[in-house]
Amino acid sequence: MFHELIFPVTFGLALFLFGMKLMEASLHAWAGPGLIRALQATTRTPWTGMISSTFVTAALQSSTAVTVMTIGLVNAGLLSYARTLGIILGGNIGTCLTTELIALNISSIGVPLLILSVLLWAAAVAIQEMLPGYRDAKWFRLLTPIQFASLAAAGFSLIMIAIRWMQSAGPALEAYGVIGWLLDHAGDSLLWGAAAGAALTALVHSSAATIAMTMGLVAAGTLPLPLGIAMVIGSNVGTCVTAVIASLGGSRSGSFVAWSHVALNVLGAALFLPLTQLLGTASAWISDDPAAQIAHSQTIFNVVCSLIALPFCYLPIWSRMEPAVK
Repeated sequence: MFHELIFPVTFGLALFLFGMKLMEASLHAWAGPGLIRALQATTRTPWTGMISSTFVTAALQSSTAVTVMTIGLVNAGLLSYARTLGIILGGNIGTCLTTELIALNISSIGVPLLILSVLLWAAAVAIQEMLPGYRDAKWFRLLTPIQFASLAAAGFSLIMIAIRWMQSAGPALEAYGVIGWLLDHAGDSLLWGAAAGAALTALVHSSAATIAMTMGLVAAGTLPLPLGIAMVIGSNVGTCVTAVIASLGGSRSGSFVAWSHVALNVLGAALFLPLTQLLGTASAWISDDPAAQIAHSQTIFNVVCSLIALPFCYLPIWSRMEPAVK
């Protein structure tokens, strides 16, 4: 059981999370300060906030990181509460890039990419150490961005390797009755699938990890597509936990940002859960691959939810609430 189930799931998930954090930290160190300034400058309206947040989240590969940064900016008085609503919506859209990349089914390049990225990082570090006299040269200044880019690529390669590990647990999950138990409980209601997705995401603090595991199980044929989509919908609710934790001890505006994130995601989940079959049909129009359909369903869910919620961000009530929540 350890070799077939516990090892692939536990170590695969740990490697996935490590790869995500490595990629997130590298991208943040490389471009984070500039992206934060861009976020501050382009959030004058909910629409521009949503667009800029989409790109920032896609670049940082973490909606949680963007939400936590937004709470920090609000707590510091650098952003008003009303200007954060578009950022939250854009963060939900931008985070879909990770799962769409995973859906390309390029996990076989994980090991070669890891070797190449580590060699490139080591070469950049070695050049910096051996040629300190060229620090003022333009080409020398490129070595630091190359290091960060190499580490980000290494993180992505670890994600690819971890996915293959987690996918190998599918047959064992089915053999030991885990999938059967979940299917029995989800037979009458997809709420079980959504609850499982939310709980797992809250536990590991990564919706991408939950969705990647779901994609692997669906691809292996051990999890039906509707139940996988329900888990995707639930994972978008579970990802709010980190934002709520980040808001503890901050300003009332920061708490409002976190709970707005919760409200938007819960309402979106409540709207789409009864439409799971329709969401699956729409995803099937885009791709025949079951794993890709899971990724596409997440993208459709987040884009449609954000576009539906966007007009409500223009209501005057949010600006009027500003003095009350400071």
